[in-house]
Amino acid sequence: MKISTKTIVTIGMFTAVLSVLSILTIPMPSGVPVTLQTFAVALCGYVLGFRRGTASTVIYLLLGTVGVPVFAGMTGGPSWLAGYTGGFLWGFLFLTALCGAGMTKKSFIVRIAMGIAGLAVCHLLGVIQYAVVAGVTFPVSFLQVSVPYLIKDVISVVGAYLVALPVRRALPMETIC
Repeated sequence: MKISTKTIVTIGMFTAVLSVLSILTIPMPSGVPVTLQTFAVALCGYVLGFRRGTASTVIYLLLGTVGVPVFAGMTGGPSWLAGYTGGFLWGFLFLTALCGAGMTKKSFIVRIAMGIAGLAVCHLLGVIQYAVVAGVTFPVSFLQVSVPYLIKDVISVVGAYLVALPVRRALPMETIC
């Protein structure tokens, strides 16, 4: 499979967008900050599609894992994947993949529903890892690190879809799939 230079640049650009939107954080008592990462991850999937969007998110996670400060609040390193927020970072892969897979469907409702399903997986992984790392029960973890973010995250997924539509029209067809 040949990948064009335009495609590589586009994937890199969306990795950069995800990195930049991860910088601004609002700290929360649970240790899981409010960020624009959910919006950026969903945008990668909705614009680039399943394979290329997921590639962009994988590159973001690899950069952060090797220490480039691309995670929330300009942090990085492998410890973040095993920490309080690590489940959400792993969940970004599913969010991107399901948003991207949704773009193969014609129905607006199905596209949004697949994005929300990806968000649900992301939150589930985040709640499970937070419960294990923090040593709290699943319900306590859910109330601390999922419930406060649900409305913002659903709005982020829907907003990312709405922003993705004109962006997809503006990009060359060979860079999105």
